[in-house]
Amino acid sequence: MSVQSVDRALDVLEALAEHGGEAGLSEIAARTGLPYGTIHRLLRTLLMRGYVRQESDRRYALGGGLVRLGGIAERMVGVWAQPYLARMVELSGETANLAVLEGDFIVYVAQAASPRRLRMFAEVGRRVLPHSTAVGKVMLADRPADEVLGLFERTGMPRRTANTITSAQDMLTELDRVRVRGYALDLGEEELGVHCLAVPVHDGDRVVAAMSVSGPAERIEALDREELAEGMRKIADTFGTELSPNPPTR
Repeated sequence: MSVQSVDRALDVLEALAEHGGEAGLSEIAARTGLPYGTIHRLLRTLLMRGYVRQESDRRYALGGGLVRLGGIAERMVGVWAQPYLARMVELSGETANLAVLEGDFIVYVAQAASPRRLRMFAEVGRRVLPHSTAVGKVMLADRPADEVLGLFERTGMPRRTANTITSAQDMLTELDRVRVRGYALDLGEEELGVHCLAVPVHDGDRVVAAMSVSGPAERIEALDREELAEGMRKIADTFGTELSPNPPTR
C-alpha cells in the first residue's frame, strides 16, 4: 500500500526531472494533476530538505540534496550490474560497460573486463558526449527529437575521429535506425580502431541506462552482430527488471 504524500512528493520530483530539472508551478501541475495548494505544500517540505530549490524567476529546480542520494544510488546500480556485465563478457569475449545519461553527458558507472590480453577500457566515472558512442545513441534514441536537438545545441557535436557523426540531422536518422534494430553501434566514432555495440536497459517504459561491449574493431566485426545484440538484450532486460519500480511478483 502506498503512502499518498510520499507518492505525490515523488510525482513532483519526477515532474521536475522530466522538464530537464526545472519547471514552473503550472508545468508541475499539468504533469502531476495535483492541485496548486498541494504542490505548494510539497514544495515547501522539499525546499526545506534541500531536494528542491527556487530560482530567482520563481521557478523550481532539483536541489543539491539529490546529488548525495544520486551518487550513492549510482554506485549501488554499478554493484548490481556486475553479474549481468559478466554474462555479457562471457557472451562476447569483450569488455562490457554500463552507462547512464547525466544531464548532457554519458557517464560510465560499471565495467567488467575482457579476459583477453588486448582489451578496451572505458574508465568508470568517465564522462563523454553521447553523439560519438553506442551507449549515448541508445540513450538518445529514447528521447524526442526536440530534446535531442536541444542537447546538441548546448554541447555541439565535436568530431572525435573521421568517423564521428557531426550533423544533427544525420544523427536523427541514425537514431531512427537504432530504434528499428534495437541496438546502437559505434564504429570507431569515439576512438579509431575501437568498435562498440550497445543495447538499452528499460525501467518499465523508460530507457534508464545502456549496456555495451567494446573491443578492437576486427574482433567486434567478426562476431554475429544480430546474435550478439539479441543475447545482450536478454541480459539487459533481466537487469532492467531488477531496477524497475514495479518488479514482477515472485
